[in-house]
Amino acid sequence: MINMEFSDVLKKRASVRKYSSKKPETDLAIAAIEAAHIAPSPGNIEILKYLVVEDKEKIIEIAAAAQQPFIEQASLLVVVTSDIKQVQKMYDKRAEKYVRQHAGAAIENFLLAITDMGLVSCWIGAFNDFEVHDILHIPENITVEAILPVAYEHKTNHVSQRKKMQLDRKVYFEEYGNVYKLRTSQVRRTDI
Repeated sequence: MINMEFSDVLKKRASVRKYSSKKPETDLAIAAIEAAHIAPSPGNIEILKYLVVEDKEKIIEIAAAAQQPFIEQASLLVVVTSDIKQVQKMYDKRAEKYVRQHAGAAIENFLLAITDMGLVSCWIGAFNDFEVHDILHIPENITVEAILPVAYEHKTNHVSQRKKMQLDRKVYFEEYGNVYKLRTSQVRRTDI
């Protein structure tokens, strides 16, 4: 395991779509699932389940269901699923929002853990739900949140994060659109 500084993991994590043929150990995927499992959840309810897929035929079928051929290169996928039933009992109309928030937090934990291990992935949210359910025999009442290839990056490929918008265009103070405070604090910081 690599174990980078946290800020380096954040900067290195990227959506990679070209993979080495070297298969990662299943234990590494399980360790990343453990990181996902400790993400905050509403009411501490167990919402997510994870399917580890190593069967090459299933991976090819899932790639077709997602219309994303690069998935076929991966020798291991983790499919994140959710069950909203218990959350609805507790939170009624807010349940769907809370499940999405929990799934997003868990998936990000997973991706950061994969990055820290020297592996790569790509958060895939576009796929034919019916086909993925059918391929993996997922019950109708369960939602597929994401498909996450787990791989080593291809040696000829080096992907880095795309440049992000500057914070002074994304952070507001006191009311939507007010960037004054951030600009003021940036000026102060540069004057010091």
